[in-house]
Amino acid sequence: MPLTACAINCSLARSGERESSTDAMIAVLRKAFAKHDVTVADPIRIADHDVKPGVTSDEGEGDDWPEIRKRILAADILVFGTPIWMGQACSIAKRVLERMDAFLGETDDEGRMPSYSKVAVAAIVGNEDGAHWATSQLFQSLNDTGWTIPAVAACYWVGEAMHSTDFKDLGQTPDKVQQTAKMVASNAAHLAKLLKAAPYPG
Repeated sequence: MPLTACAINCSLARSGERESSTDAMIAVLRKAFAKHDVTVADPIRIADHDVKPGVTSDEGEGDDWPEIRKRILAADILVFGTPIWMGQACSIAKRVLERMDAFLGETDDEGRMPSYSKVAVAAIVGNEDGAHWATSQLFQSLNDTGWTIPAVAACYWVGEAMHSTDFKDLGQTPDKVQQTAKMVASNAAHLAKLLKAAPYPG
């Protein structure tokens, strides 16, 4: 059963402004997912779009979220990419989570949100600390809005504190990151297949 994944990059920078370590981490996961016949679409750089503040699925004229929402929900797996800023998931990541809050009021006749039976994993990068805190923020919010979180659902890298080396600047991907990406992809693909074949009953 073929599976698809939608990747979002919540970098604070727009495309072309600078290379993105978040994109680099998503690429590691994409390679790992390919071994499980999961097609990961090109990342959606949220900063390239006008995602308006709010907690509904459509905040009116000029809001790009409805189309992004459609692409996210069309996939079986969400790869949620965010950098760490000030020790936590960045502001753009939090805006995406706030927009997903609308799912709570968009349930079907069985009480299921549009994200039910879909899997979410995280791709997190930073050059100090905060990966576990950012993961806890993301996964609590994603679970609250209907996403299913598999075992070993976060692939992250943080550099040495007070240094300026970014993930994208590494000569090669660390073995531990590759091992974790392999497990994230394997678990997420397995769970997504099960849920696609037998969705939550509500």
